[in-house]
Amino acid sequence: MTTNSVMNSRNAVCVIIHDKDTDTIAALHYAARNWSPHPAWTVPGGKAEPGEPLDQAAARELKEETGLLVDPADLELVHVIHVEQGWDQVGQFVLFVFATDKWAGGLTNTEPDKHLTAQWLPADRLPEPAFPTAAQALGAYRAGGPAFSRYGWEPITA
Repeated sequence: MTTNSVMNSRNAVCVIIHDKDTDTIAALHYAARNWSPHPAWTVPGGKAEPGEPLDQAAARELKEETGLLVDPADLELVHVIHVEQGWDQVGQFVLFVFATDKWAGGLTNTEPDKHLTAQWLPADRLPEPAFPTAAQALGAYRAGGPAFSRYGWEPITA
């Protein structure tokens, strides 16, 4: 680590809502933004507030982005991704990926200023283009693991 590196303890969360009866997931099509020059598919999520429990942050972000309601007790931590460079280009963050097949409410695009649409999509993979970390999280969830992965870091050398 260089002397000018900034250590961040920023946490992000996302939720894979899996309708097992139809094998679909709730997905969002993000509009182009300053940190994403092109629209891209993702699963609902966002930043945890300082001092906010991660499971509650995940339930809050899900409700804010989709209108879907979950009990934080029904969320299962299924994957963790250590991301080398965040959306704001000021350093790393950790993404905690939760999943559940229990929810209430209907899927709605509650943030049309951020998302083009909210849709139920086949659970095998997100359409392209997809946020790399969302695709990575969904792939790990579908495969039953691994519990941890990295994104954006240099490859591990022996």
